[in-house]
Amino acid sequence: MLDVAEGEALGIIGPNGAGKSSLFNLIAGRLAPDAGTIRLDSTDITRMPARKRVHAGIGRSFQIPQPFEHMTTYENVSVAACFGAGGSERAEQAHVVDVLYRTGLLSKANLPAGALSLLERKRLEMARALATKPRLLLLDEIAGGLTDAECASLIATIREVNASGTTIVWIEHVTHALLAVVTRLVAIDFGKVIGEGDPQAVMESDAVRRVYLGIEA
Repeated sequence: MLDVAEGEALGIIGPNGAGKSSLFNLIAGRLAPDAGTIRLDSTDITRMPARKRVHAGIGRSFQIPQPFEHMTTYENVSVAACFGAGGSERAEQAHVVDVLYRTGLLSKANLPAGALSLLERKRLEMARALATKPRLLLLDEIAGGLTDAECASLIATIREVNASGTTIVWIEHVTHALLAVVTRLVAIDFGKVIGEGDPQAVMESDAVRRVYLGIEA
């Protein structure tokens, strides 16, 4: 069983094929579980359609950003906002502007998404998820391919999102970025938890060193 506390920043690591993305697909409703229960607060969402899970407060980024390249950054975020809880047109416009500001994209609002750098595309991926007003934000390897300086910039943004009260579950291979944010770490292999707890302690455990890092104890 995997529990995530409200407001927590939880990291998940594991080798390729360990089941990390499948876990996100189960939480977000893109896959149906063979057994078990998925709950958001006290609500059973196991059979809830993916779109209704977005309305319930689950937002997700994807490993490979795929924005609408010919639409502006503002338009991309606006489209994502339509899948959230909703509000008046003026309130939604203000929300989109706020999300762009929080993710460092306000100055890029009128640029086509296809003109953005990799870091900006990663920020747009997060902005689109935040536009749905999530209580739980799932980040899928959002730091991949970035330089150390770009990672540091993105880390600061993710910390601010978490500090605002948004619960974060973050899958990541760039462990130095992950460890700079999360307060608890879970390591999985073939769908099974092989380590859980203090991030540094998990990284130094024999099971993780052997399976994830390929180092014999």
